[in-house]
Amino acid sequence: MAQQDVTKALIGRDGLDTLIAVLARQGYSVIGPKVADGAIVYEPVETAAELPAGWLDEQEGGSYRLTRGDDDAVFAHVVGPHTWKRFLFPPRQKLWQGERKDGSYTIESAPVEVPRYAFLGVRACELKALAIQDRVFSGGQYVDPGYTARRQAALIVAVTCGRAAATCFCTSMDAGPKVTAGFDLALTELIDGDRHDFMVEAGSDQGHAILAELNGRAPSDDDLAAVESVPIRATAQMRRAMVPGVDALLKRNLEHTRWDEVAARCLNCANCTMVCPTCFCSTVEDVTDLTGDHAERWRTWDSCFTVDFSYIHGGPIRREGFSRYRQWMTHKLSNWHDQFGSSGCVGCGRCVTWCPVGIDITEEARAIRDSEGSP
Repeated sequence: MAQQDVTKALIGRDGLDTLIAVLARQGYSVIGPKVADGAIVYEPVETAAELPAGWLDEQEGGSYRLTRGDDDAVFAHVVGPHTWKRFLFPPRQKLWQGERKDGSYTIESAPVEVPRYAFLGVRACELKALAIQDRVFSGGQYVDPGYTARRQAALIVAVTCGRAAATCFCTSMDAGPKVTAGFDLALTELIDGDRHDFMVEAGSDQGHAILAELNGRAPSDDDLAAVESVPIRATAQMRRAMVPGVDALLKRNLEHTRWDEVAARCLNCANCTMVCPTCFCSTVEDVTDLTGDHAERWRTWDSCFTVDFSYIHGGPIRREGFSRYRQWMTHKLSNWHDQFGSSGCVGCGRCVTWCPVGIDITEEARAIRDSEGSP
């Protein structure tokens, strides 16, 4: 089969090792899901044996745990506390350093590190999150050179979800579970009895070239039908949904009493923003040595839930917990449209799962809708 004709092919379980080897041979550092510290995390992988075969994640509001499944499905888990954002927009990054020497002071920008990442196992909701971050860091008047360079160098191997966690609501955010665009390669896992295959679809010229090296076989009509059934199964399992028209709903209810109710439960711990795949708030730290001759400026992740985040001369603007939660939710679901032309939420459910008290963003929106017009 000629390389340009390779669009879809089936590979066996051992084909994942071939894929990882091909990516490594092309100079990519492969990052994929692994089991560590009782969770599915994204870390470097060298062989398919490191992937979380047979593991499921059970998620609810404020609850996450891993259990063994009934088969050796590699991608039956959904999403954990890590996001791909941490590799493209690092939690801590040096911006510049300064030196005082011989009565003068020089400042040098820190070099931009651009590793060649191959992200293995990117879900549809995460693909949409990457597209949103692209608009934040590369698509407007502001361009972050580090993010842009790392993003352009990255290769995406996506995975269509065949299972939904109890906290997923991507269908109501038009973000999954089927992978449709934004990938170089896309995998759909097919398990039936003794069969354990992966449909591989190319989504870019580079993806076509890699697919040709996997020595897969052409899929049959039955194979294609089986692939189509996978996201349908995941959609049927979803129990949560965002209310329609939430952007306008929140703008109409900035003084709603529900903000006080949620503030009484919210710990302002910032977990929801730290696990969110689209949140991009940051701050800068200046550090010096004891002599004062060497200084550095670092950018670190921050959150609108911290009191100091809204600090200006005279004190913070958002002192109360309700105002910080309202800022996060209205920005994520409403004002983000004004800034970037889309919602800032992709329905991955991480903010629900990793909230210590189980606050559910879909429940809060629904409560405001159901009581709209009440005092």
